[in-house]
Amino acid sequence: MSVPKIRLIKKNDNPQIASVIRSVLIDFNVPKKGTAFADKALDCMFETYQDPKSAYFVVDVNGKIIGGAGIAKLANYNGNVCELQKMYFLPEARGKGIGMQMMEFCLAKAREFEYEKIYLETMDYMANAQKLYKEAGFKFIDGALGDTGHFSCPVHMLKTL
Repeated sequence: MSVPKIRLIKKNDNPQIASVIRSVLIDFNVPKKGTAFADKALDCMFETYQDPKSAYFVVDVNGKIIGGAGIAKLANYNGNVCELQKMYFLPEARGKGIGMQMMEFCLAKAREFEYEKIYLETMDYMANAQKLYKEAGFKFIDGALGDTGHFSCPVHMLKTL
């Protein structure tokens, strides 16, 4: 495999990243309601992350997108908090340190945008993801912040930047 490159999303990445995210969610048997699967943004990720203080990164290997993650202001929350969003990787991207590299890109961008904290939601059985989040300094919290619409995600984590 060629060296994976992490870069900002481009408009022509939309179909590939939507396919990656849906594929991973199906692989993990994530509910289709109350999770990222139902988000309208999946088919227009480039456009979604054009808002100020938001960014989405993809992992590109010779033009093939094998993962992605982004940050944006936490929806329906009164405070200077962003959310780590739609961090998903195809099987060929896992276990190679790409997740931690992606996390570093997202955290650096969150700091650049001067957010105070970063929040995330995930599934309770996504143990490898939770391990990565803990290694990056996220702590479990009791309940959701804001209202992302992801009512099927029972695990909530927060990190001070």
